[in-house]
Amino acid sequence: MTDQLNGKQFDESAGAEDWRALWGGGRASAYFRTGSFGSGAALVQAISELPSVAGHHVDVDLRPDGVIVRLSTKIPGGLSDQDVEIAREISAAARGLGLAADPSAVVHVQVAIDALDIAKVRPFWRAVLGYDEVDDADLLDPHRSQPSFWFQQMDAERPQRNRIHIDVYVPRDQAEARLAAALAAGGRVVSDAHAPEWWTLADPEGNEADLAIWG
Repeated sequence: MTDQLNGKQFDESAGAEDWRALWGGGRASAYFRTGSFGSGAALVQAISELPSVAGHHVDVDLRPDGVIVRLSTKIPGGLSDQDVEIAREISAAARGLGLAADPSAVVHVQVAIDALDIAKVRPFWRAVLGYDEVDDADLLDPHRSQPSFWFQQMDAERPQRNRIHIDVYVPRDQAEARLAAALAAGGRVVSDAHAPEWWTLADPEGNEADLAIWG
């Protein structure tokens, strides 16, 4: 039996300092800088040999300069204490290879669609994307590699206003810096009513994005 954790609980778990909880169905992500494809391959091999990863959702993305690892548990909308244990073991394997994590490099992008009748709109997006329905509001890529889709209930038509925006989930300790960078690049705050959970931002032409954390 595993205990479910939200994002904040995961981030505060001892031994999970290399990792950050992000949304996208409930994930923990880490980016280990390797400097070479060979070093990254060695880390992937080490992860594959950990007994704890068998039967668990451990997604590994090998790139020339680093390795992205994502963890998730087969429970709706959350992580678990098992994810914490696996995160500790993977971090230990990375340290054994002389590799360090860069928590600022992890991010999850979500497409948010405002709809008056979600029950009618969502089946189209599920079919055209080939995604899985997770709950009453989310669609997730079954391979857990593409952006998630979230459907937000509208209470009335919004003439001349966009109805699709991007949710950018960042680690909670990176949110203020990312907000400052967006504003310095010409963006503006549309609403901070829900900050620090999320800020609604807009580019110079009014296209919107929510900068968010999970949990």
